[in-house]
Amino acid sequence: MSTQTSTPHAPPRSTVWGGALLSAIAAVSWGFLAMAGVAALGLHLLGADTAGSLGPMTAAVMVMAVGGHVSPSGDVSVFGLNGAGAQGAIEIMPLGVGLVGALLVGWVFLRSLRNAGLEIRAGELAARAGAVAVLFVALLGGLAWAGKDTIAIDGSSLTGGDKGGGDDGGGGLFGQLPGVGDLIDPKTSVTFHVDTVASLLAGLGWVLGVLVIALLVSRRTPLPRGLAAVHRGVRPAASALCAVLLLAVAAGWAAAGFAAIGDDHPGRIMGSALLGAPNGVWLGVPLGLFVRWQGTATGELVKVLPHPLDQLLTMRVGEPITPGRLAELDDRVWLLTAGAALMMLAAGALAATRTPLWGASRAGFAGRCAVRLGLVTAAAFPLMVWLTGVKVNADLSVFGFNAVGAGLDLHGSLPWALLLGAAWGAGAGGLGALLALVTGAAGRRVSPYALGRPAAGTGVAGDSSRTYPGIAYQPGPYIPSPVFRPGQDEPNPYKQPPKQP
Repeated sequence: MSTQTSTPHAPPRSTVWGGALLSAIAAVSWGFLAMAGVAALGLHLLGADTAGSLGPMTAAVMVMAVGGHVSPSGDVSVFGLNGAGAQGAIEIMPLGVGLVGALLVGWVFLRSLRNAGLEIRAGELAARAGAVAVLFVALLGGLAWAGKDTIAIDGSSLTGGDKGGGDDGGGGLFGQLPGVGDLIDPKTSVTFHVDTVASLLAGLGWVLGVLVIALLVSRRTPLPRGLAAVHRGVRPAASALCAVLLLAVAAGWAAAGFAAIGDDHPGRIMGSALLGAPNGVWLGVPLGLFVRWQGTATGELVKVLPHPLDQLLTMRVGEPITPGRLAELDDRVWLLTAGAALMMLAAGALAATRTPLWGASRAGFAGRCAVRLGLVTAAAFPLMVWLTGVKVNADLSVFGFNAVGAGLDLHGSLPWALLLGAAWGAGAGGLGALLALVTGAAGRRVSPYALGRPAAGTGVAGDSSRTYPGIAYQPGPYIPSPVFRPGQDEPNPYKQPPKQP
């Protein structure tokens, strides 16, 4: 009785396009729903919906989360003068919103590829990714149209107005100053709108980047024939680094929840964490590993910075931000460096458990893991630095006179991120591989797709027509391991010496 070993017939083109469209609809819809929920909940907990409509603000935050641009402007009356208004620029990505959307878009997209077998045709992969990108940009255009509104700022909250003041009993911030309250117009408004073209281009780059990263970090998703080496050379290290970065974000959310328990305003803490916990965590990782940052902060925006970063930016203007300079203000900063180093070591050990051994020596295996994780972190660190950069300029002016000024500019060095990412990744990859070898965990969690086409000389068939998962072809009870054959001058450990009479 013969065994069928040929690959099944390719599905009709209409089936491929239909499946691509359905999976794209599912991925984009679930991603946008999750982003909308996180953005709306975060804004509500922060109390932003008390000043304006929650819907347009949610749309604007979602656009910002994928790299879009939002510009505020307003017609403000301050100190009896009318006209010039508020002009500002906001360049910040609320990564809490973007991360949730990226996880769902990537997960649904990858699930749609699982049924392709060990390989997927390049045309089908491009069709599925293109459908997701087109639909995502189309819905983003709707958000850009909806992301426009006017926020009314009640000036009576500054003077006390008719409400008799607040908790201070003096009628608000300016209520205790005689005559000042009469100069402030209680009807102040700020309008924001989304820059459509720039936001659509940024959104296209965002969704394509999400799909590429998802393919690189997924260990159980097929790839086209020419990319088979990615299963063994990139995915173990990329998936390990992604796992520890997501775990760090989860720890940040947990810490925010713990801090909110004993705080007078728990909603503000949780709202800030929902929107920006990944920003703080992913800024802290390269900073703790000595990537240099530069920054300035003025006005009320200084208060949003954590200690001792706020002191460094106000007391030592112009100095680079490093763990050493921050430790001069607070010794606990070195805990950040220790935590980031342990995180990298965990990524190295995890990558070693997912990397095939295939007869390599201990030194060769450790070197291979070091090179691969070094290359991955050399690409990941600059991306993290770029994503967590902040530039906010909220400058309230009247006829060119600054009445209230606030600004925040924080950005890291991309060359330093590249070099230190490669160095830390190589060190953590090599040391993590040695730890995995010592404990016997090396190669224990290799993906079936990495074993689908083993290297020559392993004794495992590499027929391209196989349709079973790769794990079915690795050594086991029914497929014995390759036979050991000693060299000509080597002793045979299986041969017993003859018994002496």
